Amino acid sequence: MRVRGRLLAIAAVGITTAVATPFAASAQQQPDQQVIDKGARLYATGCSSCHGSDGGGVEIKDGGAGGPSLQHAGAAGAYFYLSTGRMPAASSTEEPKRKEPAYTPEEIDALVQYVASLGDGPELPRLDPANADLAEGGEVYRANCQACHSASGSGGALSYGRAAPALGSATPEQIAAAVRVGPGQMPVFGPDTLSKKDLNNLVRYVRYLDNPEDPGGLPIGRTGPIPEGFVAWMVGMVAFIGLVLWIGTRAPIPSRKPKEEQP
Repeated sequence: MRVRGRLLAIAAVGITTAVATPFAASAQQQPDQQVIDKGARLYATGCSSCHGSDGGGVEIKDGGAGGPSLQHAGAAGAYFYLSTGRMPAASSTEEPKRKEPAYTPEEIDALVQYVASLGDGPELPRLDPANADLAEGGEVYRANCQACHSASGSGGALSYGRAAPALGSATPEQIAAAVRVGPGQMPVFGPDTLSKKDLNNLVRYVRYLDNPEDPGGLPIGRTGPIPEGFVAWMVGMVAFIGLVLWIGTRAPIPSRKPKEEQP
């Protein structure tokens, strides 16, 4: 029995090691030089004219092409802009908009690894939304994101004619990358501001906003509490006026006798 118990223990350790090893290897995976070289070729063709051959950036002069340095963009910055189709951009002076990516997932991975090799920048966060706390994520969202992206995540107006985008199309990785990078007018939320746990909870809540439960009735496009309250007020006023008119039609109308003529 003791021998059998030892054999079972050894087998259990072996199975645990075999299962854990791929995750550990994945977490500590070193950049693939062949992938980086592929990214360098893609970068030279599609990115160097605006960001420079070494990623140091190109100053915009007389409306020509130019762009910021990528030496501190990191994997998170490269992944966000490439996976959302914001880069490559058609114009250096306009705010990049979300569109279909210009590169395949394999090409994006190569470019991400190459840009990450240019300097010291934020890494692409590792997520586990399935084990995140939805309620805590809601608190993080309302404290840091709701003012710009609205309570429903449908976006909102910012200063200088710009707008915070809707969050419905964003993947968990894109949400996490944007938080760490701070694209456009969005502030950067580093690990000192939002911990990995907070970020994980936030990502789950933002994805929940794309298809939330509506126990209170019709969502009315999920445009937020103020428009929904206005619609409720209008519906209530129309119903009240209709009720008043209906009561008026039910009330008896007093008859009026003609005045007698004076002699």
